[in-house]
Amino acid sequence: MLPLLQREVVPPGWISDAAFLSGYGAAQAVPGPLFTFAAYLGAALGPAPNGVPGAALALAAIYLPSFLLVIGLLPFYGALRGRQDVRSALSGVNAAVVGILLAALYTPVWTSAIVNPADFAVGLAAFLLLMVWRVRPWIIVIGGAITGQALSLFFT
Repeated sequence: MLPLLQREVVPPGWISDAAFLSGYGAAQAVPGPLFTFAAYLGAALGPAPNGVPGAALALAAIYLPSFLLVIGLLPFYGALRGRQDVRSALSGVNAAVVGILLAALYTPVWTSAIVNPADFAVGLAAFLLLMVWRVRPWIIVIGGAITGQALSLFFT
């Protein structure tokens, strides 16, 4: 979703690439990052509706398809859940999602955010804090933002 969203909102100038990636990074620190990011984009985009109405519209647009899909498939859920071929297909989809997430991490996040060794060090430290020391994501996001701001004062 990230590359698709970026291609649709950054080139027309509705939001800057930096604001897009900042919102994406902040959304990753809370539950439901896709929905949080949709609300952020709806509020932050340049053309109207933006602000609170834009956020509400974006949230409705991101929730509605999955909500309708759940309602449509609910009568068939019991029968589908018991089929081995459906379970196997879902396992394949889950495996493919890992690759898609890695691709989204590389482009545009890695290619636009990691431009020097200091950026790599901050990213590596954030990764270690999250995975090894189990620090809460919101603390890492705030710490990363403060560290990035401090580094920009020294390297610009």
